[in-house]
Amino acid sequence: MSQKRAFTVKAVWDEESRVFYSVSDIEGLHIEAETIEEFEEVLQDVAGELIVANHISSDELVHKPISELIPAVLWERPNIDAIPA
Repeated sequence: MSQKRAFTVKAVWDEESRVFYSVSDIEGLHIEAETIEEFEEVLQDVAGELIVANHISSDELVHKPISELIPAVLWERPNIDAIPA
């Protein structure tokens, strides 16, 4: 498994579908939401679980101190003022 401990998440607006969708290096993270608030709620609910499930091995969970396992999630919130109504 990866030793990576910083992950990025970006919300991108799809004008045709009228939803925000995620672009991320968190394996398994696929978000689509009509509002940025809904997007952030899903992100907060699932990002940590997906990182543990897909980026941290069971061996790491058993043998490494928790301080070495806590990931950073770098969240890039879009400028929602620039999105056409």
